Amino acid sequence: MEYKGFILHHSRCPSINGKGFDFWVGPDGSIYAAPLLTDPEYIHVCLEGNYGEEYTLPPLSERENQLFAAGKLILELAARYQIDPLVVEPHTKTCPGAFFPWNELVIYPADGYH
Repeated sequence: MEYKGFILHHSRCPSINGKGFDFWVGPDGSIYAAPLLTDPEYIHVCLEGNYGEEYTLPPLSERENQLFAAGKLILELAARYQIDPLVVEPHTKTCPGAFFPWNELVIYPADGYH
């Protein structure tokens, strides 16, 4: 398969409801894979939590674990499927949410894991 990139969701997105994602990233950094990839063009990654409202953000320590795991997952999948790891797009204008910390998501292969 030839993927164009990655789509990010948060679990409060109304279209998620238990499906519509390929990988689920928990607040502790655990990753769960769906049995089949759902989209022939993009790999969908869902982060547990609500990044749409500031008062519902996960605590900083959980957010750091989750974003580290999501970034590492994206880099590993990018290498496996020969996708540019910088092609990471939001699902919609409201998903993964107005308060999603895009600057905290490290997806530059040269940076390595830290």
